Amino acid sequence: MPTENTALGDLYTEVIGEHSRSPENKGELAAATVRERGHNPSCGDEITLELQIENGIIKDAAFTGVGCAISQASTDIMIDLMRGKTVEEAQRLAQLFTSMIKREVTDDAALEELDEAIALKNISNMPARVKCAVLAWHTLEDVLKKDR
Repeated sequence: MPTENTALGDLYTEVIGEHSRSPENKGELAAATVRERGHNPSCGDEITLELQIENGIIKDAAFTGVGCAISQASTDIMIDLMRGKTVEEAQRLAQLFTSMIKREVTDDAALEELDEAIALKNISNMPARVKCAVLAWHTLEDVLKKDR
């Protein structure tokens, strides 16, 4: 019988692979109302996050850029989660994700609303990859601050 860590590891591998090989949200967003570039100088990951925000709701989002499988997958997963959310919900979810990665929030029930992003929970065990996983989420926080 697989342990919880083995199951989470398998889920992590599957989710990262799926989202990095064929990110559904990669491309330019013609209707973008805000854009933000995010860069991880330690490894060279670079994204440009584009959001279409109308009446305080993230109607659509997309990204362009290059980077490792973790940064690309994390960005794709984040966009899936943020689409349709209010700016306030998106900010809260970004903070929750960051808290999960920092191990400040570890209860799976509290993290459930992160949906597929919870598969990145064990990134906290790989310090060199943490910046890859949080790049998109920090970029989102930066662009949402500008939209205010």
